[in-house]
Amino acid sequence: MAWLIMEEEEVDGIPVNEFGRLEIGFDYGFDFTGIVTPPVSTDYDVTLYAKLGLYCYNFQKGTNLKFVRWEKYNTSTGTAYIDNYITLEAMDPSCNSVFSFQTVFSAAGCYNQDTYHVQDWRVLACRPTCGKSVNEYFDRHEAMDPFYTGKMPKWLSDDALAFDNKKYYVVQESDLHENDWLLVFMEMELKVSPPLEINKVVVETKEDYITEAREKLHAENAIFYISYKYTGVSSSDHKAIIRKTMDGIPEHMSLEIALVK
Repeated sequence: MAWLIMEEEEVDGIPVNEFGRLEIGFDYGFDFTGIVTPPVSTDYDVTLYAKLGLYCYNFQKGTNLKFVRWEKYNTSTGTAYIDNYITLEAMDPSCNSVFSFQTVFSAAGCYNQDTYHVQDWRVLACRPTCGKSVNEYFDRHEAMDPFYTGKMPKWLSDDALAFDNKKYYVVQESDLHENDWLLVFMEMELKVSPPLEINKVVVETKEDYITEAREKLHAENAIFYISYKYTGVSSSDHKAIIRKTMDGIPEHMSLEIALVK
């Protein structure tokens, strides 16, 4: 898709669009040496970003690609965002082939809401390596049902869960084994590697399920209420609310993550 441009300036001879992003082809964001200033604190952060890019691709394409390792990353920063351009190796377990994959993972800001601290993360591109440009405009308001926008919801009470069980799904242990991306969601909230012990996961969608409640795990837009325990050094209990949304543009996904105190 074309970039939305109102005014342009240049950085090292390369145009910059109205959002402050480099107005360049997809490959430049990964290879342009002028923006190699990594702000991420550890290699593990990059691994998480890469895995979430793969999750978005698998979700939208119906594939099951696995993360092998990340190869390199560049960053582009603005007043309200940090874009991480990550090149990684992915494997297709159906044929054991390994190939180059690229994703753009953006830190789109953070804010405090009541007692929550909310972080907004976005996947802006996720695909096998190519030279196409990136559509970095995320249409949160016009493309989404208002149920999934605005303030983050409050922590789900047991009474609410019992009152409207068509609206919610309590994730079963078997689901956790089949959907390992739930663990990646939790790691994004805490920013630590396992060991993590899941206590309970509830999925909420505005839409009722059609055949079985576990369909909610695979909804484009959903809210996850997760309670878990970090069992490493200085073990502690945690609660997180994660709102996953998609704006209808291929390769796009948003994760708003609220730490519940």
